Amino acid sequence: MKIQERTGAGAGRSAVPAQPAVGDRLPTPPRERKPALAALAVLLILVGALGVTTLVLQAGDRVEVIQVTKDIQAGESISDSNTTSVMVADDDTINYVPWEQRDALKKLKAKSTIYGGTVVVGDMFTEGNSLPAGKATVGLALKEGQYPRGIKPGDTIAAYRVGSSGSSSDSDDTGTGASSGGVLVDDARVNTVLEANDSTVSTGTLSLTLLVDQADAAALTQAASAGEVAIVRVSGN
Repeated sequence: MKIQERTGAGAGRSAVPAQPAVGDRLPTPPRERKPALAALAVLLILVGALGVTTLVLQAGDRVEVIQVTKDIQAGESISDSNTTSVMVADDDTINYVPWEQRDALKKLKAKSTIYGGTVVVGDMFTEGNSLPAGKATVGLALKEGQYPRGIKPGDTIAAYRVGSSGSSSDSDDTGTGASSGGVLVDDARVNTVLEANDSTVSTGTLSLTLLVDQADAAALTQAASAGEVAIVRVSGN
């Protein structure tokens, strides 16, 4: 009887082990905190935001300035035909010339050659006719045959004395023709050119201004006044 009672008492029991109640989970180990990495991430975000802000501000803070489109020789001025406007980032350390000041800049002269594509700064110009130390400008009026075609400002030329102020017999007696064919200037820079087809120039002639050493200016001027100068383009252009 006792055996049956025990068997009956265990008949309702299941052989499957009892499961923990729903919601009862095993404890997990605490997550390791890394404050240094978190701080670094925040710092990187702040630096990136600052960089983007700086770029946006610089892109928006721009000024309109003067840029040279053609070479300007020493002693020359800017004009509407050799300048244009460009936008650049505003920089207090660079003495850009604002576009609205171009009329005032036209009254100044270039200290030295300013090449096309250069953004103008105030230090490139000065008042009056400024020339490099030891240099002088000489004007020439040449006839066809005394100059090569295509001469333009910035070219390097050599100037020669041609012809004589007297006949060959006179030259033998007086020596006035001794310098005929001699080199007057071997390395001069063309400053300005007045094209032969300009209405102010007689047909077949060319007027130009040369930048030469002061030591060569007297002989070149004397020969030019007598119409005894011819020029050739030489290397260095």
